[in-house]
Amino acid sequence: MPIDLKECESSAMQLPAAERAALAERLIASLDVLDDAETEHLWVEEAEHRYQAYKQGHLAARSAVDAIRDARTHIR
Repeated sequence: MPIDLKECESSAMQLPAAERAALAERLIASLDVLDDAETEHLWVEEAEHRYQAYKQGHLAARSAVDAIRDARTHIR
């Protein structure tokens, strides 16, 4: 019988924090099994989604100069 997602989540939330963190790491690592074509496809979908959001006015744009300056400020 398949495990219900809500039951699984409920059980996981009862684990101590360290065990939840270890579980989260394992789950995230399991997502890294995509091949390059699948990864590229997902990035193209995300780029298209963000572009459409921008065109519809749901996402603001900023200049590359500002973005790079802010990034440099945060890594120093």
